[in-house]
Amino acid sequence: MSDDPVQPFRVEIPDAQVADLRERLARTRWPERETVEDWSQGTPLAYLRELCEHWHSGYEMDRLATRLNAFPQLRVRAGGLGIHVLHARSPHAEATPLLMTHGWPGSVLEFLDAIPALTDPTAHGGEARDAFHVVCPTLPGYGWSEKPTETGWGPERIAAAWAELMESLGYERYVAQGGDWGAIVTTELGRHAPERLIGIHLNYAALSLNELSAVPDLTPEERDALERMQRFRGEGRGYSIEQGTRPQTVGYGLVDSPAAQCAWIVEKFQQWSDCNGHPENAFSRDALLDTVMLYWLTGTATSSARLYWERNSTVAAKTPVTVPTAYSAFPKELADLSARWVALRFPDLRYHRHVERGGHFAAMEQPELFTAELRAALRTF
Repeated sequence: MSDDPVQPFRVEIPDAQVADLRERLARTRWPERETVEDWSQGTPLAYLRELCEHWHSGYEMDRLATRLNAFPQLRVRAGGLGIHVLHARSPHAEATPLLMTHGWPGSVLEFLDAIPALTDPTAHGGEARDAFHVVCPTLPGYGWSEKPTETGWGPERIAAAWAELMESLGYERYVAQGGDWGAIVTTELGRHAPERLIGIHLNYAALSLNELSAVPDLTPEERDALERMQRFRGEGRGYSIEQGTRPQTVGYGLVDSPAAQCAWIVEKFQQWSDCNGHPENAFSRDALLDTVMLYWLTGTATSSARLYWERNSTVAAKTPVTVPTAYSAFPKELADLSARWVALRFPDLRYHRHVERGGHFAAMEQPELFTAELRAALRTF
């Protein structure tokens, strides 16, 4: 075995896994339908049955591997774990290294449609100065990254591993980007290795309601945003409480039943995206199933949920992150943060913009707008 911490990687899906998946889908034991006419009780039975039938009989089972294998992939040893990485270098030699981190229930799949324009801007309406060498690692316990076998793998430790990973790839200074958990890891990277960062771009930030409401003279827009965040805290955090307190328990059903895994993930794509009530207004049916398929094949429902438990077992740092920061506020994000709110944590805020469309999965929902935001951020750095 080679001692090189960087190894090439390809996704392979064994026929036996596909056969097992189809058998489990065919044997699903369905509950009764919901007693409402919307998604307020969770993923509706009729839609989930339709989606799972397509997964069983209409979805191309090699689609996920084909999409991922179209990009260069690596397995990089970082922090003692093997980390799956998409590594797409730009044809422009002077391109800026860009580290992009996903969240839950996302994956590196979120970035696939944006990568071509990020790496080769002159072929997609940009200029050579907009070019990036793109590095998209998969979080530990997610996808084809190794699963931690001990506690302590919270955002701080992941950030330290990311700094090691980028060094292994030969990048001394770089821009870091993230949403959801990716934003939290990127924030911790700003604390752990600020000297390595040219700047950071976020489309989410973890700020408490107490911090936000304490800001004097709230605008009507900020009051509306607070109301929405309070409503989410009361009605939309069931998944987070369960994964943050009993990830092992919830994992048993999700790794055993593909229908359960599908319902658990697709509900978030419906709730958190700019989809006007139906997830397929924002994502194709096959794209939704690609994400579900990734979690299913890798059996990572439990290990990915543990990141919530790790976060709950530590005290989140509230010290300012002083690296240059850009923030893009997509309208259907869970928290609509004003510039002065973001500046509470990121005092060197160089760029803040309310984007016209998109939600929590910004790069996947609106790859062109997401790319434009990253280009604008780079120019401010």
